[in-house]
Amino acid sequence: MSAGDAQADAGLVGIVLVSHSAAVASSVAELAKGLAGGGTTAPVAAAGGTPDGGLGTSSELIVAAAAEVDRGAGVALLVDVGSAVLTVKTLLLDEDELPENARLVDAPFVEGAVAATVTASAGAGLDAVVAAATEAYDYRKV
Repeated sequence: MSAGDAQADAGLVGIVLVSHSAAVASSVAELAKGLAGGGTTAPVAAAGGTPDGGLGTSSELIVAAAAEVDRGAGVALLVDVGSAVLTVKTLLLDEDELPENARLVDAPFVEGAVAATVTASAGAGLDAVVAAATEAYDYRKV
């Protein structure tokens, strides 16, 4: 990221997408950023899989992703299933691992990621970003 990019997204809520698969996390991050439209997009980082490229979750990748997107306005962590949830909960209990305003978001992974990224990109605060992602449970497709 260039210095100009960091200045443009200063103060925006960061989004971390935690999946058991690096490909899934990266693809959902790309989709969410693309659907956020033009202009300034909130910082989004994928933390998928294990450091060796396997399936699983990695506290090291999650911590690094949270540090990457932290601009001081909070970090919303969206997770897929199982150990991703447990790993983020454990990191939140250890208050030295994640940014101070980091929050686990109970939301559907894809729809929640899009809603969170769009809302954060509009400059909304952490509470509004979490609410938008959580409301994605109510999206009806039929």
